[in-house]
Amino acid sequence: MKTGEKNLITDVQGLRVGHAQDNKIKTGTSVILCDTPSVAAVQVLGGGPGTRETDLLEPHNTVERVHAICLSGGSAFGLDAAGGVQSYLRGLSIGFEVGEHHIPIVPSAILFDLINGGHKDWGLHSPYRELGYQAASGASHQFALGSVGAGLGALTANKRGGLGSASSVLDNGLTIGALVAANPMGSVNIAQTQHFWAAPFELDNEFGGLGYPHPMPDDATDLQIKFREMQRGGANTTIAVIATDAELTKAEAKRLAISAHDGFARAIWPCHTSYDGDLVFALSTGTSGRKPTPDEYIDLCAAASSTMARAIARGIYSATAQAGDLLPAWNAQ
Repeated sequence: MKTGEKNLITDVQGLRVGHAQDNKIKTGTSVILCDTPSVAAVQVLGGGPGTRETDLLEPHNTVERVHAICLSGGSAFGLDAAGGVQSYLRGLSIGFEVGEHHIPIVPSAILFDLINGGHKDWGLHSPYRELGYQAASGASHQFALGSVGAGLGALTANKRGGLGSASSVLDNGLTIGALVAANPMGSVNIAQTQHFWAAPFELDNEFGGLGYPHPMPDDATDLQIKFREMQRGGANTTIAVIATDAELTKAEAKRLAISAHDGFARAIWPCHTSYDGDLVFALSTGTSGRKPTPDEYIDLCAAASSTMARAIARGIYSATAQAGDLLPAWNAQ
């Protein structure tokens, strides 16, 4: 297995990504646009999710394809960002056609970044609808990682969180990519070291090439919990998209999302807690023109896990320090 050319989710043909953010508020939005409607599914394993239009993604429901996915900071306020994405797409006459109307299908999820040192007194209306529009209108195949978009205000248990992405090209030529805004209650690094839990899956020193610490610290598996002393239940969440150019059904896309959650468990300790809203959307663009065989599908699901773990680590590795930070960036230590 190797990385795609850009080592980004946009190595999956048919996808573009855009960010928009407000550095004063310390929050932002990230959007994935589908060049053509893509098969989609979702799996929620965290106990505190915040979502929009996720029920329609269940395999037994009617709408099979979506036009975009929106990831945003802002807790429940951030759900407004999807409305901005819809406005952008509607202006291009993109959407699910009902008579003369085009209704853009934009499932979305949010993370909690209200307690991160940013100024949240934004007035009567939150900024997220406009951020969603800006992110969609600026979407491209190249995009930044770290303290950008939905990852701008993210935090882990002991470091700044961030927006991460990675891609993998399987031996059979199929491509899979991940995009993630990592804001977990737990830690992505082992104890107080710079080493990442995702180290065994790293390709081409993409997050420092440090491997595992040797010897492993005695406190490696001690739980590090964000805001434990403040009892801030719900002040977390890792939200992500796993995408492939393979042709998948809705049910197969859902299984891919489930497998990608294993990447959370490989990269974050602990994850999927009662106070995380951990969620993975899955997209199948079908642009390869190939439906995987049963054996190839197993390999694809395994790659979903490893690629997601790498994307999480890359998000924290790429984060940068900002004025008023509550926690240091990975590269500040």
